[in-house]
Amino acid sequence: MSLRSTAMPAPELRVEVLRGGTVESFHRGSVAVMDADGAVRWQAGDIHRPIFPRSAVKLLQALPLVASGAADAFGLSDEQLALACASHGGEPAHVAAAADVLAKCGLDTLTLECGAHWPGHDAAARALARQQQEPTALHNNCSGKHAGFVCLGACLAQAGGHDPRGFLSGYVQAQHPVMREVSAALARCTDSPLADAPVGTDGCSIPTYALPLRALALGFARAGTGVGLSPTDAHAAHRLRQAVARHPFMVAGSGRFDSRVMEHFGERVFCKVGAEGVYCAALPELGLGVALKMDDGNTARAAEVLMAALLQAWVQRDEADAQLLQTLAEPVLRNWNGTEVGRLRLAPGTRFN
Repeated sequence: MSLRSTAMPAPELRVEVLRGGTVESFHRGSVAVMDADGAVRWQAGDIHRPIFPRSAVKLLQALPLVASGAADAFGLSDEQLALACASHGGEPAHVAAAADVLAKCGLDTLTLECGAHWPGHDAAARALARQQQEPTALHNNCSGKHAGFVCLGACLAQAGGHDPRGFLSGYVQAQHPVMREVSAALARCTDSPLADAPVGTDGCSIPTYALPLRALALGFARAGTGVGLSPTDAHAAHRLRQAVARHPFMVAGSGRFDSRVMEHFGERVFCKVGAEGVYCAALPELGLGVALKMDDGNTARAAEVLMAALLQAWVQRDEADAQLLQTLAEPVLRNWNGTEVGRLRLAPGTRFN
């Protein structure tokens, strides 16, 4: 499928940091908005340069978990399917859900190859420290995704008559059958031959492939509509999006952007952050996919503001939508005394049509 443009490039995108009403600094970004037929519906910046999407593509990476029948074979719940798409904060519910996926597969934490780190959620990390416990791989923000990989691998092992523990050793390597399934799903959705793409190693040790924003946005337009996907992949994408809409807490956690947005919008929006200033989203009602990248890798401030501004332009339709998105699009900055010192905003005059 050819990716064709139906829109003129927009002016440069900038997320500004204001202090005392004066622009103190800014973050520059690029955005592609695509439909599932491959048309560029809106763009700004460089949407052709390959970028590493990192965790922003977890929805696409989770497709084989459902499409293969593994999720049904091991009785995964909707909460656990949502967790397979997550970059969570390591709160108790996240840890317990990931552990239960492993238990359903007859495996344990030692099977996970994502590494261990302290929970990103401050209260969860403090509670762990008070209990004088060390974090495990279950606390890794990618443990849900990896538990999904393990579930897929256990299903493949059973089908091939292999011992699951031995079969799963090294599942993070590019040539392992699990990663081949995961990478093939990413390639199908984005129309990207990964053999030609730059490749690196993600923070959780799986391969990450650099793809243009236009290809990533196409993948999310397809995941949101099913157009351009096989019936099996389309069903898997729909089921995963439904699971996330029902249990948005599992995808990020308390107070986090993705959980807040999807709790409010339900199936109208699927959005997922990735490291280094990347965000992807599916807007099923509009038949669109969105992918953005901040040039300086700023995620916590700039990428969230830009995604909120895009949602304001494309999906906002009532006062409740407006209130939430305005809070996220122009967050207040406070110092350690709680005093308001500034805010973030998309540069004035930016238009999305």
